[in-house]
This record gives sequence, structure tokens and C-alpha cells, in this order.
Amino acid sequence: MRLVADNLAGDRGGEPVFDGVSFALSNGECLIVTGENGSGKSTLLRIVAGLLPASGGSVKLEGGGEEWPDVMSACHHLGDRNAMKPALTVTENLKFRQDFLGRPFLSAEEALEEVALPSVASLPFGYLSTGQRRRVAIAGLLVAFRPVWLLDEPTAGLDLGSERRFAALMRAHLEDGGIIVAATHVPLGIEGAKELVMGGGGSK
Repeated sequence: MRLVADNLAGDRGGEPVFDGVSFALSNGECLIVTGENGSGKSTLLRIVAGLLPASGGSVKLEGGGEEWPDVMSACHHLGDRNAMKPALTVTENLKFRQDFLGRPFLSAEEALEEVALPSVASLPFGYLSTGQRRRVAIAGLLVAFRPVWLLDEPTAGLDLGSERRFAALMRAHLEDGGIIVAATHVPLGIEGAKELVMGGGGSK
């Protein structure tokens, strides 16, 4: 399986944000996207996920077969808003996500253990701290299997211990043949990752 972006361009509010972005990732590979605020990191991830149209170029998933015909079907997108309903409990949110997405992986209980938050299972999501909300959102990556993870500032709000746990989860996903594209301002603890600097001349 390969995730391929060819000469992508993106707009925000009708204004060009970036162009000429190309990369190719195979199973087990990670791309770290960096750049200044406003350089288009979040826009890029949304375009790759199929949430926004590209203003130029293309993105495709090769080798996914009937199971994963395109990037949208094959990806988790973790954005800045966590995509959880405040009034539902943590477990209800995770089970809804699992039922909606299909292809169950870990149970809600197992996923919360992975992010060291089993004690919040019965609490409304809206009651949680910023860091706890992010960790529950990360648990959402684990309840339904998707080979491609698109992560926008995934460690925002996390303490050092939580960052280390998440780094281990990302490494495990890559070791299992997954693909990760992560926009970040801080190191994520993934050795051998490729790098794309937005506004800085391409990937390496």
C-alpha cells in the first residue's frame, strides 16, 4: 500500500496557501509535516483526508484494493477539536465511533487502558481536562482499524508521560504496516521519519 501526493495545492478562503507538495509513503513509513503557523499544515491534512478539495494536484492510495479503495476509507483524521460529543460519556463516544466506522480493533475499555485513562470511562467527555480529552481522542484511533493515520498537532495538551505513550502507539502502528502523516511543532519520537517543511522547499 502506498499513499501518494502529487503536486498538491491548497487554498484557504479562496486564497492560495501552498502548492507543489509531493510525497510517497509505503507501509510502515511516517511523514512529519512542519512549518510556521499559517503555512498550510492543517489544510494539507484535510485535503489528504478528503475533507477539503485540492486546488491542484492529486492524492491517492495505491494497493488498497476493494478493502481500502481511497484515502478517505482508509484513514483516521485526528484534528484539533477531538471529534467527541461533550454530553456523552467517554465510553459512549468511543463505542459510537467504533460502530460508525466499523472494523473494530480494541474495545473502548482496552483503548482507554492504552492511554492510561480507564478511570474516566463513565464521565461525560465535556467534564474532562484538555489533556484528558486529547488522550480520549487518541483512544479513538484504536477502537476501529484504519491503516492511515492523519494527525494534526496530536500531542497538543499532553504531558510528557502521555507523549511517550502516544509515541509508543505510533511506533506500534508503523510496525504493523500502518502509515502516518503528522503535522507538529514538537518532536514525536519516531526515528527514521520523513520530513516535509511547508513553505520550505519540499520533503526529504
